[in-house]
Amino acid sequence: MTDFQFLAKGIALCGCAIGAGCALIAGIGPGIGEGNAVAKALEAIGRQPECKGDVTSTMLLGVACAETTGIYGFVTGLLLIFVAPGMFMNFLS
Repeated sequence: MTDFQFLAKGIALCGCAIGAGCALIAGIGPGIGEGNAVAKALEAIGRQPECKGDVTSTMLLGVACAETTGIYGFVTGLLLIFVAPGMFMNFLS
């Protein structure tokens, strides 16, 4: 194995690690967004208690949609940690 192959494998692993870190940071946004959505829903229910059912169902739908962003980031990070390095190592061998 040449020095170039060692360098290429190191760069590939480093890229996977950096990409996984960036993908897992995507979990911060949905958490903040969901917290804001719940806070506003509670504020709306506090102002008009009779619309509790409508506000709650709409809030749950919005929170579920926002959560998918975090799940996509998590899955991407897991793929970059566990799947991509093996694929790169087979390609560079």
